[in-house]
Amino acid sequence: MTASPLIRLTGITKIYGQGQALFQALKGIELTVEAGDFVAIMGPSGSGKSTAMNILGCLDTPSEGSYQFQGVAVETMDRNQRALVRRHFLGFVFQGFNLLARTTALENVELPLIYRGQKAVLRHAAARAALEQVGLKGWEQHTPAELSGGQQQRVAIARAIVTRPAVLLADEPTGNLDTKTSEEIMELLCTLNREQGITVLMVTHEPDMARYAKRIVRFVDGQVESDHANGRAA
Repeated sequence: MTASPLIRLTGITKIYGQGQALFQALKGIELTVEAGDFVAIMGPSGSGKSTAMNILGCLDTPSEGSYQFQGVAVETMDRNQRALVRRHFLGFVFQGFNLLARTTALENVELPLIYRGQKAVLRHAAARAALEQVGLKGWEQHTPAELSGGQQQRVAIARAIVTRPAVLLADEPTGNLDTKTSEEIMELLCTLNREQGITVLMVTHEPDMARYAKRIVRFVDGQVESDHANGRAA
């Protein structure tokens, strides 16, 4: 018996508004993601890639279709159940870092563990380990204002992986970074994918960043136009 894929989208449609204001952002998306994959999602503005990522991240629900995560139908879950999926299985990295300004790197990374109700001593140890993983050992007590853009994104990645998620969803993770720093962040994501087996789903406009992925899925007008292996070594 073949195991179910980690993620399966079947006939996913998303409609906003009604009447003359109706807009169909997604038009029957079909997508399968296996555990350990690294997928770059590309496409022009308005192509539906961000809407798809919101659904994949359990931040939004489809109008029609099925989203299976580890064989469970996400579209049938209520808000609290989807929150549990986010808390226990998903990590998020954003273009704007989304760090708390007056809070140290260590405290920023601890946040997801606070939501889980984990004891302070365990939180501190896990956050320190996550910061060390992303190359920021010794920077635990620095606030975002004392860190470079690349370092802030590393803190954001540490915060995303401190819960040991099955999936890391990265929305334009290098959008605010220079080329050298962007390459360093992409190498870090590749290492997490390769060595920890974290599945990475990344939205990007940049072909140079997409080349780090194992697969490239291109969205156009709310549909998957192409889905192909990238030829990068695992």
